[in-house]
Amino acid sequence: MIEPSHRQRTIVLAICCMSLLIVSLDNTVLNVALPSMRRELDASVAGLQWTIDAYTLVLASLLMLAGSTADRIGRRKVFVAGLLTFGLGSLLCSLAPSLGWLIVFRMVQAVGGAMLNPVAMSIITNTYTDPAERARAIGVWGAVGGISMAAGPLIGGVLVDSVGWRSIFLINVPIGLAALALTLRHIPESRAARPRRPDPLGQVLVIALLGSLTYGIIEAPAAGWRSPLIMGCAVVAVASFVGLLVHEPRCAEPLIDLRFFRSAPFSGSTIIAVSAFAGLAGFLFLNTLYLQDVRGLSALHAGLYLLPMAGLTVLFAPLAGRLVGSRGPRICLLIAGVAMATSGLLFALFEAETSNPLLFTGYMLFGLGFGMVNAPITNTAVSGMPRSQAGVAAAIASTSRQTGGTLGVAVIGSVLAAGLAGGADFSGAAQPAWWIITLCGLLVLVVGAATSGPWARGTAERTARRLEESAGPTAPVGSPRG
Repeated sequence: MIEPSHRQRTIVLAICCMSLLIVSLDNTVLNVALPSMRRELDASVAGLQWTIDAYTLVLASLLMLAGSTADRIGRRKVFVAGLLTFGLGSLLCSLAPSLGWLIVFRMVQAVGGAMLNPVAMSIITNTYTDPAERARAIGVWGAVGGISMAAGPLIGGVLVDSVGWRSIFLINVPIGLAALALTLRHIPESRAARPRRPDPLGQVLVIALLGSLTYGIIEAPAAGWRSPLIMGCAVVAVASFVGLLVHEPRCAEPLIDLRFFRSAPFSGSTIIAVSAFAGLAGFLFLNTLYLQDVRGLSALHAGLYLLPMAGLTVLFAPLAGRLVGSRGPRICLLIAGVAMATSGLLFALFEAETSNPLLFTGYMLFGLGFGMVNAPITNTAVSGMPRSQAGVAAAIASTSRQTGGTLGVAVIGSVLAAGLAGGADFSGAAQPAWWIITLCGLLVLVVGAATSGPWARGTAERTARRLEESAGPTAPVGSPRG
């Protein structure tokens, strides 16, 4: 295969970042629009949770299927289909006549989004073959996620205040069309040397696990934790998880290759991704409702309040990419864990939302921490994996992020709804949620420290050798650094 030139690699990275922008921008824009949507569509807190979680749930359920399918039938082909489906879903969301239809159309968006992020990461992984260059490219990728955080609240605020919340979905259409035109012109088709067969039972079990778990958490405050409906969700979730543990090792080409998790850095990156993105989703959900419903700010002013957090994410994400490329993931993960946990503590212990200096300090700390965490998650997930499984490995990392976001909104929203139903004011109802966000930061810190040392690197090297032997002559993506 001819090695792409620097210009070609740059264009490919730009296209992949455009796809990330529309997928991640969609949720940050939506957060600012939640209060307006609640008023127009007469939605409850659970209804607002579903407008976010219907998207992230479908996205998380299909990411691994999309990654393995792209490795099998062609990455560009799946990427193009994703852009078209996401654009159609966005257009339908802008026309939704009710909350129920909006949730359905958000699921259409998610089907398209599932074809974009893991496939884009697989394209980047196969384009940037040098580990240091790949880490820097992933840092740029992480910075785009930060840009979406910065641009989302501002763009969403302007659109909601001037045109209405429906316009927030239309902005995806021109960006998606531009990415589509560039993809057809500049991205060559690629696929795995040894395509993997589908694993339909594994896919059904993943959907059942994530769906039942999320539904049970969101609906529990209204239905009751011991109601037959919620207990049934718990039984389905446990049975699906056990089914995955039993079925996947026996499947010749499983949807989730459990051998990946023999690598401590890979397992750690999965836990860290769930924790970090659960913290982020809960953080944005709480603050958006607080700033607009309690402080009475407009959507635009709420977006401006969140700008310091997003700005530091933009600033530190590329720095994290360079640090991972030169020094490994450990430093970034430790900084991220300390910053995110400290931010949560400011709100949990000192009610930072009631004081502007503490509020903005908490925002800046969380933005710093989140900016440092994304690059090590992705780089650790794909490092050491054979290129034939790059799509699957990247998809597991993306699934972990979306699962974290789904659970973050589900858990934080349910805790908030239960507190408000019990008669507490917003600050009182939100306090347990801030402790949960603090715990997410502590998990990033502790797991990051435990899975980035010499012992952990040894498990990654042994796992990489076993995967190489089973994958044949295909070269690994790169070895993890300490």
